[in-house]
Amino acid sequence: MATLRELKGRIGSVASSEKITGAMKMISSAKMHKAEQALRRLLPFRQQVETIIGNLLSADAQFSSPLLQSRDVNHVAIVVLGSDDGLCGAYNVNIFKQLVAKIADYRAKWGQQIEIDVYPVGSKILKAVKKIASNTIKVVDEDVDSKASADEVKQFVAMLQQRFINNEIDRVDFLYMSFKSVSRQVLTHEQLLPVEQNTFDKVGKVASARPYLFEPDVNSIFTTVLPLYILSVMQEVFTENRASEQAARVMAMQSANDNAKKLLEQLRLEYNKLRQQSITTELLDIVGGQIKN
Repeated sequence: MATLRELKGRIGSVASSEKITGAMKMISSAKMHKAEQALRRLLPFRQQVETIIGNLLSADAQFSSPLLQSRDVNHVAIVVLGSDDGLCGAYNVNIFKQLVAKIADYRAKWGQQIEIDVYPVGSKILKAVKKIASNTIKVVDEDVDSKASADEVKQFVAMLQQRFINNEIDRVDFLYMSFKSVSRQVLTHEQLLPVEQNTFDKVGKVASARPYLFEPDVNSIFTTVLPLYILSVMQEVFTENRASEQAARVMAMQSANDNAKKLLEQLRLEYNKLRQQSITTELLDIVGGQIKN
């Protein structure tokens, strides 16, 4: 049975842990709101690019771009976004499990010998992905982390586009945690390259009814704007990943804080019972001694 001194020490440790988790929750919450603001700032750029593409589509002209070319898939690249820091619950574990499931889907769809390049974003997911490297699964560390700047994301996307154009890879997908709210993040898997036709069908709905004159020509503008659209998508994915990571950390710290409070209540109750028992024993000893005298 624990002594009063031991219980007091435990209470002090748990109380300190409660303060730490509470502070970490506040920090993560502030970072999450910062990422949410960054998402809102990205939205006008994405919408403007979509509007331009929509107006181009409304011109009913023929488009061609190497980023649209579909071909037989023998070599696929998948960008997996995780975190660089821990203490975010099962965030990276869930992403890794989904990655393993997607690799199984690739092999079922295109054959067991399909070559897969995995681009992990974040040190934690990089460490996990290295465990599944094999003859057909190559882990490519481009030294891009989850806190990458806009310029770093731009260089990363340009590298993927160039590899696709050079026929080094036949398809580029990305896997990330889409941010919905502080309590809800959704695992999302989407195709980045080649850009699918149904993407244009969705974007075309934002086209303006006003007539436009295009210079130099529709196709030249389209081939210039399409990479900007791809870049805007990837910038949004990186930002959503940061927001989701911090949201997961907020929930993890909230759970840890709640557990610390429950444990603290139990320890204080046990401490008070033991203290009361000790006082009662001392009183009985005093009373017993007086009776003997």
